[in-house]
Amino acid sequence: MPRPVTTLPKAHLHLHFTGSMRVETVRELAEKHHLRLPDALTTGYPPRLSARDERGWFRFQRLYDAARACVRDEADLRRIVREAALDDASEGSRWLEIQVDPTSYAPFVGGITPALEIVLDEAAVVSREGTTQVAVIVAASRIRHPLDARTLARLAAQHAGSDPGTVVGFGLSNDERRGVTAEFAPAFGIARRAGLALVPHAGELLGPTAVESTLEAIRPDRIGHGVRSVEDPRVLEQVAESGVALEVCPRSNVALGVYASTAEVPLRAIVEHGIPVALGADDPLLFGSRLADQYQLAREALGFTDDELATLARGSVTASCAPADVRAAALADIDTWLATPPTD
Repeated sequence: MPRPVTTLPKAHLHLHFTGSMRVETVRELAEKHHLRLPDALTTGYPPRLSARDERGWFRFQRLYDAARACVRDEADLRRIVREAALDDASEGSRWLEIQVDPTSYAPFVGGITPALEIVLDEAAVVSREGTTQVAVIVAASRIRHPLDARTLARLAAQHAGSDPGTVVGFGLSNDERRGVTAEFAPAFGIARRAGLALVPHAGELLGPTAVESTLEAIRPDRIGHGVRSVEDPRVLEQVAESGVALEVCPRSNVALGVYASTAEVPLRAIVEHGIPVALGADDPLLFGSRLADQYQLAREALGFTDDELATLARGSVTASCAPADVRAAALADIDTWLATPPTD
């Protein structure tokens, strides 16, 4: 019998704030605020998604926006952080870096600073109470002006730290077909000077050229997705030489139509090229798949052994911004998981 992936210690480095919500939570918040949800989040759940073209991305974004519109007060923000931590804890996650753009929630709590501070405060609270330690990545959006990204980078810098309940990284998300990556470089410069990890998205909806331009313009510590770097051996080698870790989200890749099946996700090619990998769930609300499911998919669809799953878990921990003691404990417990014979 294989060892359960839910007890494999790991870190979770690619989880979006709105996308982390339980579908039951979205429905309850919609009822609380007297909002109507699309059928895809009620009777038609889980939604059928694709982002291979603009129409498919628009539908994905519309559902995402509908869920985000249900988050309208401090209690809602705190609930999302708490439930994300609880869900991660149930799946063996020791360290969670949840990604949030406070701009989305600012109108309801008095601005981007209060929005971020609420999230940070709850992250600190749940970290003291539970087994999963929670830190925050502030993410700018590619569909907004690069000057907005600088504003967010300065805000992130003011709350920079290395402990739970602090900002540990700065990202760039949304449709990577929009915006010019190099124009966001000044924002990442602000984050770099504050000691934050640089963790932009690239190489899921666009091919290896997007990964290459991100490496050149931003010099990231990690790249969200990056899977399509395998389409160009030269770019794949660049990724390997850079030491950048890739946050691979298999279910996301399939749900958005990047690959037809999990078996096509090039996780093994990436790992065999010596590139560090951290598996992530991305947006469980819309993809119907949480963190442990990504490890199960690697096992069932890609043939990863328990030794290889342990290597992936180690990669997630070492690529994280977790404090040294959290890393050391998680790595030791990964060894214990692997050394313990599986039971019936």
